[in-house]
Amino acid sequence: QVQLVESGGGLVQPGGSLRLSCAASGNIFSIYTMGWYRQAPGKQRELVAAITNGGSTNYADSVKGRFTISRDNARNTMYLQMNSLKPEDTAVYYCNKKTSPKGWGQGTQVTVSS
Repeated sequence: QVQLVESGGGLVQPGGSLRLSCAASGNIFSIYTMGWYRQAPGKQRELVAAITNGGSTNYADSVKGRFTISRDNARNTMYLQMNSLKPEDTAVYYCNKKTSPKGWGQGTQVTVSS
């Protein structure tokens, strides 16, 4: 089973930026549509961005225009560039397949606060 490791989270002020990374132990980004998910305290995990193996992207309305998903198949790595961060973006962020996700990693905590 492919392992996924998220990194790049941290504490940032409102309006700031962060870049998250997702490293995979195997070559899955060129095969599957992948996504970035987030889970805030007391809320269900939600999909915020996805990228197909062809490079097409889509975003949740709440992050559209602020977040950018990308991937580097050669490095088995996926990214989430997050700009203009808001307090409501505070959550643990995970990467996984968009369809039938399984084998969740530990995630990376993003906290947006002044």
